[in-house]
Amino acid sequence: MTDAVCSTLTTPDGPFTVLEDDRGRVLASGWTPDVERVLARVAERHRPTRVLDGRVAAADAVDAYYAGETDHVMQVPVHQVGTDLFTEGWRRLRDIPAGSTLTYTAFASAMGRPDAVRAAASVCARNAPALFVPCHRVLRSDGSLGGFAWGLDVKRALLERESVGVDALV
Repeated sequence: MTDAVCSTLTTPDGPFTVLEDDRGRVLASGWTPDVERVLARVAERHRPTRVLDGRVAAADAVDAYYAGETDHVMQVPVHQVGTDLFTEGWRRLRDIPAGSTLTYTAFASAMGRPDAVRAAASVCARNAPALFVPCHRVLRSDGSLGGFAWGLDVKRALLERESVGVDALV
């Protein structure tokens, strides 16, 4: 890979950094101003050789998301490299509509691997383009939040913003 563009946007959930490749696909993103932390979400062998500051194409979709138009981020192209299982899992995450959640068990079933609950959790944990691939919509089977690379406060805020009933979420 060659060049990539990185931009840190201001959001109600804090600074949100987006890394895009030279084709405008989001490689990684997260709620931090630390470009290195976002870049570390991409496997080393797939990282861009040079990261430039600039406006990312996804910025308008992020603004729309925070203005209440949550579906725009699902139209943003992303690029992740992984095994067939991970690729299918990341694709399936994008099928979870805003306002809905799945448990890790239901997510494993949606991936066609009902016995692979731990693998489903790994798909979420290794998801680099957060928000654009909504791993925050996957919860533990008891309805609790589970983990999130960018913190449970951000995960809770995203779910609340998407109008998911999260009163019982811990």
